[in-house]
Amino acid sequence: MFIRRKHFIALAAGALLAGHAVAQGYPSRPITMVVPAAAGGTTDLAARMLAQTLGPVVGQSVVVDNKAGGNGAIAASIVKRAPADGYTLLMQYSGFHVISPHLTRQKQWELADFQPIANVLSAPQIIVVRHDLPVKTLADLVAYAKANPGKLNYASSGNGSLQHATGAMLEQQAGIKMVHVPYKGTGPALQDLLAGQVDLTFGTAPPFMPHIQGGKLRVLAVTGNERLPSLPDVPTTAQGGYPKLTPTSWFAVFAPAALPREIAARLSGDIQKVVNDPAFRQKALEQGATADYQSPAQLGAMVKADYANWAEVVKASKIEAE
Repeated sequence: MFIRRKHFIALAAGALLAGHAVAQGYPSRPITMVVPAAAGGTTDLAARMLAQTLGPVVGQSVVVDNKAGGNGAIAASIVKRAPADGYTLLMQYSGFHVISPHLTRQKQWELADFQPIANVLSAPQIIVVRHDLPVKTLADLVAYAKANPGKLNYASSGNGSLQHATGAMLEQQAGIKMVHVPYKGTGPALQDLLAGQVDLTFGTAPPFMPHIQGGKLRVLAVTGNERLPSLPDVPTTAQGGYPKLTPTSWFAVFAPAALPREIAARLSGDIQKVVNDPAFRQKALEQGATADYQSPAQLGAMVKADYANWAEVVKASKIEAE
């Protein structure tokens, strides 16, 4: 028994040293960060902000690869099937990760297929309308919708996205009816909003900020209980009479489930350095988001809680897959 025990200890020590060696040699080539949305949205922005600053920290380039479609399933499936070596990562958007799975019984991936690495950004939603829509406040929007039932249409980054869910929540809480128009990402939705093809949308502030500042779009409210520092004059949905309209988004990095823990820890630590850098934090604030690093354990706990909470919202709002 003593010999067997010594043999077991030796094996365990060898595995530990091997894992440490793998982590020490990582990365030795470029890293690909797969994004489940088209260019132009906050998920894409989060990935590019991180890629530009993470590359110098890890000593390798980080390449962003946009794979929009399928409510995030296309990108998630790519990363799920990729080798668990740390060279293919997923920059995930909370709406796709904790809402989309509730929309279909034929799931292409499960939460267990991914290992949480780190949260990067968090942001509330904003309610933004085309500049010529005759409303200036959230109350105006609700009144207009009630006077014109079914006339207003709102864009989202996809069926089952957080924008879609936020719109459904507003309809439910305000007693109004709007038409949902899904797109393959915030970028295409934003272009049609600017062109006047849709009336409004819900989304995180970063991709909308230049157009809000330029007067091409009008923002009515920020979801939650706190105003955005980048939009100090815009009231919250709580101040507008809807204290339960508080959805927020997070943007986080995941890897295939079998990624060695040593590499996951190395990656998470490097991302923490980037996200906690004052320049990164300031850029996030200017864009209407918050640099919000969370460790693998913290991110994993948040995912589980949000997954359960959104299951109830999807059921109550009767959101269905396309």
